[in-house]
Amino acid sequence: MRTYHPVFVGRDPAPRAPAGADVVSLATHGRPATMSYLLTRRSGHLVRTLRDREVRLLHAHFGVEGVFAVPTARALGVPLVTTLHGFDVSVTRRHLLASRKPSWANYVTWRRSLFETGATFVCVSEHIQRRAIEWGYPAERTLMLPIGVDTEVVKPVPLPETPRIVHVARLVEKKGTADLLHAFAVVHRAVPAAELAIIGDGPLHGQLSALATELGVAESVRFLGVRPHAEVLATVAQSRVLCLPSVTAANGDQEGLGMALLEAAATGRPVVGTRHGGIPEAVMDDVTGYLVPERDPAALADRLVALLGDPDLCQRLGTGGRKLVEDRFDLSTQTAKLESLYGELV
Repeated sequence: MRTYHPVFVGRDPAPRAPAGADVVSLATHGRPATMSYLLTRRSGHLVRTLRDREVRLLHAHFGVEGVFAVPTARALGVPLVTTLHGFDVSVTRRHLLASRKPSWANYVTWRRSLFETGATFVCVSEHIQRRAIEWGYPAERTLMLPIGVDTEVVKPVPLPETPRIVHVARLVEKKGTADLLHAFAVVHRAVPAAELAIIGDGPLHGQLSALATELGVAESVRFLGVRPHAEVLATVAQSRVLCLPSVTAANGDQEGLGMALLEAAATGRPVVGTRHGGIPEAVMDDVTGYLVPERDPAALADRLVALLGDPDLCQRLGTGGRKLVEDRFDLSTQTAKLESLYGELV
C-alpha cells in the first residue's frame, strides 16, 4: 500500500508476517486473553492497542474474522471492511455448527451483527459475490475485488525440460488432490518421465500418500509439505503446468478464486482447473489453460498429457495467462482500488 500503514492483528502469533511488520497478537497477553476473545469476541487489550496506534479502519479477512472484528470496530468507531474468500460463504451453517469450532459457531450465531455493521464486503470473485448474497450478506454493500499478483516480482520464465506437474493446495477434500493422483496414474503411463510435485499439507496427507502408493506412482510423486512462498514460486517455475482440480466438498466448501492459478499464470505457466467456484474467472479455457468437469480424472489426464507433450502449446497458453494477470489481476492496480475504497470509507 502507498497511502495507508498496515497493522497486522490476530489471535495467534504471526509466523509468516512480513519483515518489520507492525504485528499485534493477543497471544502476547497469555492464553486466558486469547480464550476470552475467542469466546466473547471482545478484548480491552486489543481496543486500547489499536486506539494507541490511531487505527482508522479495520479490514478482516474471511467472514469469521469479520464477526470477531465487529465489537472492536464499534468500540473504536471505525469502518469495518471484510474480505470473503470461499468457505465463509459456501460451507453450510449446519456444517459450521457441527464443526464444534468456537470461532465458526460464533460466525453463525453473530453473523447478522456483521451484516449490520460491515461497511463493505469485498468478494474475491463474482462467484463468491453471488454466494455471499445467497448467504445473507447485503447485496448493496458487496464489491468484487480480487487480490492481485505482484507482476514486478513474479516474472515469466522459460519452460523446464522436466515434464513436471505442480499442485499447490491444502490437502483437504475441496482441492481435488485425490482426483489429480488418479489422473496422474494415467499421465505417467503415457509420459513415463512425468513427475508430480504437491506443495501443501493437511488432514488428508496420509490418505493421499497411501493412494499414490496404491496407484503405483509413489516414486514419481513428491509431497513437499508447506514451503515458503519463494520456494513455491521456484517450484512452479521448474514445472510445465500447474493443476488445481477443485471440487465441491461434502460440507459445501468451494474455491473462491485460486491464487495459485494466478501466480502460475504470471510465471508463464499454463494451468488446468475445474469448472468450479471462481476458477473459471482465473482460467480461460484454451487461452490460459484448460477447464475440465469436477471429479473427472480422465478429462484431467487428457489435458495434462496434451500439455506435457507439446511445449509450443504450453508456451501459447502460458503467454495468454501472463496477459490475463497483467490485464485483470495486477497487484498494484488491485491495491490502488482497495486504497481508494479505504479513502471513501475513512
